[in-house]
Amino acid sequence: MASETRTGPAAHTPGRDPVRAAVIVGALGVVFGDIGTSPIYTIQTVFDPQDPHPVPIGTANVYGVVSLIFWSVMTIVTFTYISLVMRADNDGEGGIMALITLLRRLGASRGRRTAGFLAGAGIFGAALFFGDGMITPAISVLSAVEGLRIVEPDLKDLIIPITVVIIVALFSVQRRGTATVGRLFGPVMIVWFLSIAALGIAGIAQHPQILKALSPTYALGFALGHFHIAFFALAAVVLAVTGAEALYADMGHFGRKAITRGWLGLVLPACTLSYFGQGALVLGDETAVDSPFFLLAPGWARLPLVLLATAATVIASQAVITGAFSVTAQAVRLGYLPRLRVAHTSESTIGQIYVPWINWLLMVSVLTLVFAFRSSAALAYAFGMAVTATITITTLLFFYVAHTKWRTPLWLVLLGAVPLLAIDALFVAANLTKLVHGAWLPLLIGLTAFTVMITWARGRVLVTAARRQAEGPLPQFVEQLRSRRPPLIRIPGTAVFLNRGSSTTPLAMRATVEHNRVLHEHVVILSLDTLPVPRVPDTDRLRIDPLGYPDDGIIHVTVHHGYMETPRVPRLLGLLDPAQTEGPISVEDASYFLSKIELKPGPAHTMAPWRKHLFIATSYLTSDAADYFGLPRDRTVIMGSQIEV
Repeated sequence: MASETRTGPAAHTPGRDPVRAAVIVGALGVVFGDIGTSPIYTIQTVFDPQDPHPVPIGTANVYGVVSLIFWSVMTIVTFTYISLVMRADNDGEGGIMALITLLRRLGASRGRRTAGFLAGAGIFGAALFFGDGMITPAISVLSAVEGLRIVEPDLKDLIIPITVVIIVALFSVQRRGTATVGRLFGPVMIVWFLSIAALGIAGIAQHPQILKALSPTYALGFALGHFHIAFFALAAVVLAVTGAEALYADMGHFGRKAITRGWLGLVLPACTLSYFGQGALVLGDETAVDSPFFLLAPGWARLPLVLLATAATVIASQAVITGAFSVTAQAVRLGYLPRLRVAHTSESTIGQIYVPWINWLLMVSVLTLVFAFRSSAALAYAFGMAVTATITITTLLFFYVAHTKWRTPLWLVLLGAVPLLAIDALFVAANLTKLVHGAWLPLLIGLTAFTVMITWARGRVLVTAARRQAEGPLPQFVEQLRSRRPPLIRIPGTAVFLNRGSSTTPLAMRATVEHNRVLHEHVVILSLDTLPVPRVPDTDRLRIDPLGYPDDGIIHVTVHHGYMETPRVPRLLGLLDPAQTEGPISVEDASYFLSKIELKPGPAHTMAPWRKHLFIATSYLTSDAADYFGLPRDRTVIMGSQIEV
């Protein structure tokens, strides 16, 4: 949609500076839910006796684990994402797809092979994010509702039904838009973070010596002195940073400044206090490791805490859902997914969107996971794999962009990249030890999504080339019409042919001339151009090209519209000035022509047969053009053309 990419520290997105308090509150309600609810299950999972590689409970290990959690969050979230990665945006949009856009542009000028390889890795990272989007709502909501067992063990049979109801309700409100959701959820998350901070302080007050774990020496001592334990613990420690990629993916919804201020001002301090409070509780009572988060609260406060945690985990799910919407929209624009219906829900922020097809796919997938795994502990083994792989790929792509795009010296890039990637690699390796215990699931989801995306991209290239050849150049076609002998019969009325641009001939127009041997007296070839603004004034709406001849009744019209506007073609035609259209345009009885491509597997060895069938099946997801453009059905002609892939 945008014609220019803005990246780096100087990048500026209109409408986000200065940052208003309401935007920060909205970000708290959408962006930080995932990472902000990690304290519910992280320490519990680290010391889970059912884990294939459990961490023994002991004073030294508690100090080491808490310190490792804190410094993992500081390194991966605060330093890698907040300080570095979020400086790279594509017209204000974040996420791994934004980095892929930058890599594709770099590949056109230098390092084509390297950029292409890294872009492929980035697509796999984006595919893994969809797996994260499926697992996060399931594990988050389950972990909170499971708190009912602490309050009243007899309620355990209600955990799955309550979880299902909550998940269905969550996905049902997505069409309201992230601005509305953020305003609703933001205050809840403020209460959440203040509550977990207060409970953490209460726990720390019982054993204040736990604060010594703020020193990185405890994390390093645990990792180096007890590597055989610490290595396996990393597979659970990574749960503390789940949601880091969502911060970046959701940057287009609220902007970097709002996310940074929300993280440093509230989220990071609150989560830190909670982790240290839980560590202090376990130091005093090893049996509390069963559910240290809920046991931090006094008995009378546990039911309200369960309710608050449930609300917070619903919001945690929101972070990855909106991130999935952003990744999908960017994948569509980059040509890795078909044109899905994308609804923009804000006039002030281009990134706030809703993608119905993805929304309902995620809902079905999340419910399937809930019924299949039935507990947050079972899902925890699968959770970290997608997160660590995506973080590693994102870090790698960022440093490549920093060196090639921003001309950062290689020595400085290596100084940052080597230690950060080494840490990421350790997390990935630790999670691979859980492969047979559930870590295979996000890899399977990611591989499936990756296959669909690269197959669509490849098939789209083939179809575009075949279509361009079939269409032929528009100027040459107009010239042939003018010199045709005998002259082409021109019938009364107006024909509107929708086309992708002004360089090629609409297939429907070519078919009309070649098969019917007639053409309407007035012909409008219409293309639409979406600008990165919410609305375009009618005075700047149209650009008219006579296509070389001002007297043949054939013109090309480019319509500029904003991202919040649904292009209704009949209304737009009413804005045409008869003085520029080589004659009067009859909007009331104009006929509209669409070119519909029927795809068919061909004999050429362009793709494996199974990929051709996958590409054709994916093409059926494309949104209906007539509905999207507001064309009157009784005056719309769809002319088909067959292309082999």
